[in-house]
Amino acid sequence: MTTELTVLTLAALLQAMQFAAFSVAANLQVGPKVAMGPRDKPPHLTGTAGRLQRALNNHFEGLTLFTLAVVVVTLGGQASGVTAACAWIYLAARILYVPAYVLGWVPWRSAIWGIGFAATMLMILAALV
Repeated sequence: MTTELTVLTLAALLQAMQFAAFSVAANLQVGPKVAMGPRDKPPHLTGTAGRLQRALNNHFEGLTLFTLAVVVVTLGGQASGVTAACAWIYLAARILYVPAYVLGWVPWRSAIWGIGFAATMLMILAALV
């Protein structure tokens, strides 16, 4: 397995951990009746639960582009030291992004997001070279 595919797998595990953390925080906030109900009217989450939800949603968005980058690099036979380094940078940024969002690290949260986004874009550009 290429380094990029390994990092994609680890990013998927990070996504699962984020989902678990969000689920616990959200269920504690809204209580079991709402958590197990039909949620016809979605509950408004605040505080840590709301921030974990937004960080999770942001990772879904970032993971889509990162997955495209990994697929293009891998199937195009363009894996290199640069693309591997970019993959690790993306994962490190996504790991740091969670506490940055939950703890309100301003402006670091945005800077961390930008680093992960730039690493993904560099992987895509490297596949074209």
